[in-house]
Amino acid sequence: MRFARIDQSPVARWWWTVDRWSLAALATLIAFGVVMSLAASPPVAERIGYDELHFVRRHLAMMPFAIGVMFIVSLQPPRTIRSIAVISFAIGLALLALTFVIGVEIKGARRWINMPGLSLQPSEFVKPTFAVVAAWLFSEQKLRPRFPGNLICTGLFLVIIAMLIKQPDIGMAGVVAAVWFAQFFMAGLRLYWVVVGALAGVGGLVGAYMYLPHVRIRVDHFLDPSTGDSYQVNRSIEAFANGGLWGRGPGEGTVKDVLPDAHADFVFAVAGEEFGVIVCLAIVTLFAFIVLRGFSRISEEGSLFVLLAATGLLVQFGLQAAINMASSLHLIPTKGMTLPFLSYGGSSMLALGLGMGMMLALTRRRLGGGEL
Repeated sequence: MRFARIDQSPVARWWWTVDRWSLAALATLIAFGVVMSLAASPPVAERIGYDELHFVRRHLAMMPFAIGVMFIVSLQPPRTIRSIAVISFAIGLALLALTFVIGVEIKGARRWINMPGLSLQPSEFVKPTFAVVAAWLFSEQKLRPRFPGNLICTGLFLVIIAMLIKQPDIGMAGVVAAVWFAQFFMAGLRLYWVVVGALAGVGGLVGAYMYLPHVRIRVDHFLDPSTGDSYQVNRSIEAFANGGLWGRGPGEGTVKDVLPDAHADFVFAVAGEEFGVIVCLAIVTLFAFIVLRGFSRISEEGSLFVLLAATGLLVQFGLQAAINMASSLHLIPTKGMTLPFLSYGGSSMLALGLGMGMMLALTRRRLGGGEL
């Protein structure tokens, strides 16, 4: 793309102000996601009775929409990003509530709503939009002390966490809680409330282990694999061992033939077997680069809203990737969370496009650092 610096069209202004390094890293992840879809999806599709390119076609069909959302959203100024987030959050929260009425139960969890051509997971959209809404409420409280932004945000947070636990989706609840707490801390949360929040988090984890059977089973299996079925984790570890440093070669892996979620939750294991440790380290580096590059762009940001919103989106993106990769490597109990832009999942890809579009918009260079 080439634009003259005197060109004042929206796309030209976007090109000269957007962080092109982050854009290139995201494009690389999306492109490698296509490669991983071709590598991991066909055996999974055949096992469940679809034609071998079923998931590949769906991944490729959803990708232009995600890229389009990312591009259009990244063109917008911070004030418009705030409006987009508020409207999307309200819709996402309503759909999240509807999962308890018309939601489809899969593997004991009611997280999805069936729509024509798409199984929608509303929590994926609530996650990034709530980060921006929370940033707005926290910043408004700072600018106008009489405005109850912290109280409203805490109430919304408790409603979201309650619904996620009810589904149940403890991993998603944990990510939302971690991001919200990080933003609240940056907004000036008092130290004694930090201690109270940390104790509440520990208490929540203990409570989840004691009162939610599926959480207790996963933790017990992690601590002592001999106590139950550790098939997927064992196959994942074997895949990394088989791949070695340079991998067995594209299409030469075998773990995708036996791993039920090879195209989704365990796509990192397929990458490890076919492309080796070197490529896996490159993937980790890409995620780390996007997060750290984003932080460097907002390090001198003058708007508290932009600072908090971008921080929330970046922490969320990095934490989601870390949880997926750590699960595949058996560093934490298994959690059904996608690897951003690499795993199969329509809702996840669209939500990531929205979230990263907002991140790119917020980290653009603006004269005076304002929100216009």
